[in-house]
Amino acid sequence: MPLLNKLFKKTGEGKKKEVKKPAVKKEPVKAVGGKKPETEIKKEAVLTSKVLVSPHMAEKAMAAQRLNQYVFKVGDKANKIIVANELKKNYNVKVLKVNIINVPKKARRVGKSQGFKAGYKKAIITLAAGQSIEFKQ
Repeated sequence: MPLLNKLFKKTGEGKKKEVKKPAVKKEPVKAVGGKKPETEIKKEAVLTSKVLVSPHMAEKAMAAQRLNQYVFKVGDKANKIIVANELKKNYNVKVLKVNIINVPKKARRVGKSQGFKAGYKKAIITLAAGQSIEFKQ
């Protein structure tokens, strides 16, 4: 409404003023017991909890285990390289190939109300001959 402000000669008195917050200084972490302090968070440490969500135990996935292929639900931000590195680190296996599939959300209806079944991302991992992954049940 700048045109009306010019007509009525308003100068913007009603606008809120921005309040600046004082800067907070972070003190460096002191070394204790001769060890180096950890000041930075490693990127891999943040991703490890969000990469492999759970093994996907469908009938087709169980049949694929005979071909040395395992299926996992993975995080939304995961890619093939991150998934392969995570499997090597957690299960000590040699990964030959990783295929990633985005499973879309599906519309579901209960009576008059409509909603969605959540989508997810899954990875099909092919392991080297003689390698296997055992799941805890």
